[in-house]
Amino acid sequence: MLKRIMVLVTLVVVAGFCLNSTAAHAEAQKIGVMNIQKVLLESASGRKAKAIFEKRMNELQDKFKAEQDKLVGLQQEIEKKSSAWSKDKKGEKIRELQMGQRELQAKSEDAKMELRQLQDKELEPILKMLQTVVNSYGEKNGYSVILDSKVAVLYAAPAVDVSEDVKKELDKRMK
Repeated sequence: MLKRIMVLVTLVVVAGFCLNSTAAHAEAQKIGVMNIQKVLLESASGRKAKAIFEKRMNELQDKFKAEQDKLVGLQQEIEKKSSAWSKDKKGEKIRELQMGQRELQAKSEDAKMELRQLQDKELEPILKMLQTVVNSYGEKNGYSVILDSKVAVLYAAPAVDVSEDVKKELDKRMK
């Protein structure tokens, strides 16, 4: 989702630049780049969101580790004892293992969806504020365009990178 947002923002900025380019030919264009991912990961609010996400991810991994260990133990039991068991008992244990694997897979898919929703929930206010910060920073400093350096820019001189300034402004506004 973050990548789609970045691509969309870049396309909107480039389209706006193209539309305004005829009127702006006479004046010099000031272009800046920023690494949105770096700004998000290094900002205070981004680090907080990442910590919340990682905490929940670790909780889910710990929860699933116990269930997975139980299934591995059952599989090992089947491998060791299946020759001594009756056909019915062996079939019962195999079905138990298969059901456990399906349940774990379903829980895993639910957990992935939960994590995606949590990530979206935590990032949404930060991304909205980042858009506001970039807009005001660009206007205040006379930029015609500020692009994401990781999406549509093949080269940019370090002097045009505004990532650090934007991150500082985002931190101020997110407090």
